[in-house]
Amino acid sequence: MKFDPEQVRLEKNENFEKAWIESGKYIKKSTLEESYPRMKPVFGKPHPVYETIQKLRDAYMRMGFAEYMNPLIVEERDIYKQFGDEAPAVLDRCFYLAGLPRPNVGISDERIRKIKEIIVGIDDDGIEIIRKVLHAYKKGTIEGDDLVSELAEQLNVTDIFVTELIEKVFPEFKELKPEGTTKTLRSHMTSGWFITLSELIERNVPPFSLFSIDRCFRREQQEDASRLMTYYSASCVIMDENVTVDHGKMVAEGLLSQFGFEKFMFRPDNKRSKYYAPDTQIEVYAYHPKLDGSDTKYSDGWIEVATFGIYAAPALSEYNISMPVMNLGLGVERLAMILYDAKDMRYMTYPQFSQYGDWEMEDSELARQVELIQTPKTDAGREIADAIVDGFKQHGKVAGPCEFEVWKGELCGKTVTVSVSEPESDTSLAGPASFNEVVAYNGDVLGVPNQKKWEKALENHSARTGFTFVGAFAQAAAAEAEEAVLAGASEHESRVRMVKMLSEVNMRLTDLGQRYMTGNNKKIDVRGPVFTTVQFKIE
Repeated sequence: MKFDPEQVRLEKNENFEKAWIESGKYIKKSTLEESYPRMKPVFGKPHPVYETIQKLRDAYMRMGFAEYMNPLIVEERDIYKQFGDEAPAVLDRCFYLAGLPRPNVGISDERIRKIKEIIVGIDDDGIEIIRKVLHAYKKGTIEGDDLVSELAEQLNVTDIFVTELIEKVFPEFKELKPEGTTKTLRSHMTSGWFITLSELIERNVPPFSLFSIDRCFRREQQEDASRLMTYYSASCVIMDENVTVDHGKMVAEGLLSQFGFEKFMFRPDNKRSKYYAPDTQIEVYAYHPKLDGSDTKYSDGWIEVATFGIYAAPALSEYNISMPVMNLGLGVERLAMILYDAKDMRYMTYPQFSQYGDWEMEDSELARQVELIQTPKTDAGREIADAIVDGFKQHGKVAGPCEFEVWKGELCGKTVTVSVSEPESDTSLAGPASFNEVVAYNGDVLGVPNQKKWEKALENHSARTGFTFVGAFAQAAAAEAEEAVLAGASEHESRVRMVKMLSEVNMRLTDLGQRYMTGNNKKIDVRGPVFTTVQFKIE
C-alpha cells in the first residue's frame, strides 16, 4: 500500500498523538535543533540612552561627585526667581500641570430615585453613606482612585453597581475639565539645582560637588532628528568660594575624556542665559575620532556636547545662596548618538516606533526567524533523521543507480527499514546543493554552500541557522515515516528535487520574519539542486 502523507494529514487521524504520548516517547525538540544549537542571546540588551546614563553616573562618581535627585515639578515662581525678565519666554517652553477639580455633588430626590433603581433595596442609611463618601472625596480625604472601592465596601455591593451609579446618577464626573496650576515640569536641570542647593546649605557646609541625571521636559514646536520634548540632562554643580570658569573646563575634560573625546575647544555661548553671570557661559566642543571623516555635519570630528557657566549672583540671592556655583550640563541623547553612531535621536530613543526610522533586524535575529515545518515526535524518529543525514554524508557522491540502508529498527510498534537511494544512472546520490546551509546575510536569507565564495556569510556563526537542505528534509522524512506507520502503510517514499523555496526543504519564516522581509524588500534565495530520495519499508 502506497502512503500519501498529505491525505493522512487531511484526515487528521486522532490516534497519532495518542499513540505517541502513550508510547512514552513523545518529545517536542527536534534532533536537528539539538545537533545544531541555535545561537540565542544569553544576556539582555541595554537601551543606548540608559547605558549612556550608567556610564555617565560612573564617570561622575569617579571624579568625586555625589549623586542627587532634583525636584521634577517646579513652581512657576521659581522660574521668575531664576530667569528674571526672561521667565515668560522660558515658561512658554514649559509644560504646565493640570488636574481635574473635585465636584461638589448634591443628592436630589430625583437622584435618590435613580440610585434605588440601580441598587435595589437601599435605604436612607445607604443614601447617607453615599452623601458622606462623596463629601469626603470633595474634601480630599478619599482619593479619586479609591472612590469606587470605598463606596462598594460601605454599601456592601460590587464595583459594577458603583460604576453604574457614578455614570448614570452623577454625570458631573464625566463632564469635568482639567484646570491648570502654577506647577511646571522641569525644563532645565538648573531649576532643580537652585532649590536643592538652597536646602543643602541650611544643613551642610560647602563645598559641594553634586550631579544629577534625570528627565527634563520642553514644549518644542515639533520633534525632529536632534530634538525631543522629553530628554535626559546630565548635570553637575560645584559650590565653592573659589570656583571659577576653569573648574568648568576641567570637569568637561575629565568627564568627556572617559568617553573617547581627545581634544576640546571652549567658546562663549551667545545665548547668555540670565541665570549665568555675564561672560561665564561657555559651550564645550569636543573632538572624537569616530566622527572625523564621517558623512555627518560633524565630519571634521568636532561637536558641541556641553555647556557650563557660573550662576549669576542675583539668581543665587533669591535662594539665600551667597557662595559661587559652577554648573555644567549635557544632553544624554546627544552623547548617546555619538557613541552609538545614530543618525536620528527619535529612532535611537524609540526604535519600536516605525514612524521614526526603518526597521532594522540584525542577521543573528533574522536567522532565528527560520524554523522547521515538520519534526519527528519520537526518539526513533529523531534517530532516523540523524541516520538519513549521515547516510548522505557518507555516500552522497556515489553515482546511481544505488541504494544504501541507513537505519533499521522499531518505530511506533513496527519494524522500519530506511534507505537512501538514487535510481538514475550517472547521477550522484545527493545533489550538489544538498548540504547548502540557510544563513542570514546583510538582511537576506540565503542557502549557501561551504565554499570560499560564501566565507563572509558563514563566518558570523550567530547568523547561521544550522539548517542544511538535506538536514531539514530529513526531519520531514522522519516525521512522515511516523505518520505512515501509525496510518498502517507498508511503505513510504520522501523525496526532494530542485529547491526554489524554503518550504520545499521543510523550512519557513516566522510571521515576524515574513513581515520584516516583505516590508524591507529583502530577498530569500535558497535555489539549488538536491534530488534526494529516502525510502521506508514498514513491516
